[in-house]
Amino acid sequence: MSVLDLAPISSGSTAAQALRNTVDLAQRAEAAGYRRYWLAEHHLTTGVAGVSPALLIQLVAAATERIRVGAGAVQLGHRTPLSVVEEFGLLDALHPGRIDLGLGRSGFRKPGASAPAPGPATATPPAEPRYTPEGLLIPAPYDISRLIGSPLLARYTELVQFPGAELPDYRDQVEQILALVRGDHLTSGGLEAHAVPGEGADLQVWILGSSAGASARAAGALGLPFAANYHVSPAAVLEAVDAYREAFKPSTVLDRPHVLVSADVVVAEDDDTARRLATPYALWVHSIRSGRGAIPFPTPEEATAHVWTEEQRALVDDRVRTQFTGSPQTVVERLQVLQRATSADELLVTTITHDHQDRIRSFDLLADAWHTSRPTRGVTADGL
Repeated sequence: MSVLDLAPISSGSTAAQALRNTVDLAQRAEAAGYRRYWLAEHHLTTGVAGVSPALLIQLVAAATERIRVGAGAVQLGHRTPLSVVEEFGLLDALHPGRIDLGLGRSGFRKPGASAPAPGPATATPPAEPRYTPEGLLIPAPYDISRLIGSPLLARYTELVQFPGAELPDYRDQVEQILALVRGDHLTSGGLEAHAVPGEGADLQVWILGSSAGASARAAGALGLPFAANYHVSPAAVLEAVDAYREAFKPSTVLDRPHVLVSADVVVAEDDDTARRLATPYALWVHSIRSGRGAIPFPTPEEATAHVWTEEQRALVDDRVRTQFTGSPQTVVERLQVLQRATSADELLVTTITHDHQDRIRSFDLLADAWHTSRPTRGVTADGL
């Protein structure tokens, strides 16, 4: 089990405090035995300070000793393969053998732009919520086209992506990154290219994906580990991991598929307390889904005061219903359902509460309960 940190900014707080909280949480996560500590990349939001995974990784790796630290994920929609390899080569040079390079497809396609060619036919997500035989909720899919024309999309396409830029082919970018790390990259003109630092770096390269699309297929075809986003796109998680496994080909990295699945979690001493701490989550998700970008995470009182419309609730229903909240026993049992339903090799948990100490307590309680529930494994040198 590992940690995903967005470096959230709480209402009434600052980005500087959020970054101090990230370092503190990383140190606590290492002490609790979590295996990895991943930092996300978000832009142009008032509620998230995680804008540069590489800088945050350096901040966390320098403040810890053993836990693996990585990106979940670097957005390739506005980055070149060389810039990614050089940055993570620097990190590996400073913290050898501890750095994970998670690659995300990201980037927004402008309205009217041609879409990528469809991949192999996959099952269409159900129109209504359902439960797997193991008891995992698979909600109705969220229509991401709602964000087309939103303020967030307009800001992103103007300020994050280069003017007039078209999204590059994702698999080609990943293959260039792998070639630069191996040291056998050739330019389109047949010239050798060597990234120093970066070439020969001891990086774990991961592919992150939210659907059965290009990311899952690339991860499988290239024989890389795959991280599927149940906490972002719960409706598509089964199709994503199935597409990855169907496309998988053994490589020098893996001889069989390796799947990590994410979950949004809030743990407290009892179910009622956890539900109260998680109350602001719906309002926070609504700010993202409505196209404004993540707002500073509200207090439970601020969230309770919000008057919801039916349309607003429908916009966040899938995320709220698939958040894992409750006592340690309640959450561990539900995470075990997620693991069985997806056959995940690892789980990645992300937790946001308004108060930093509540967040630390959530991760501590979860680590203790997960350790107890898995007596044959427990805490090893590699983590939970």
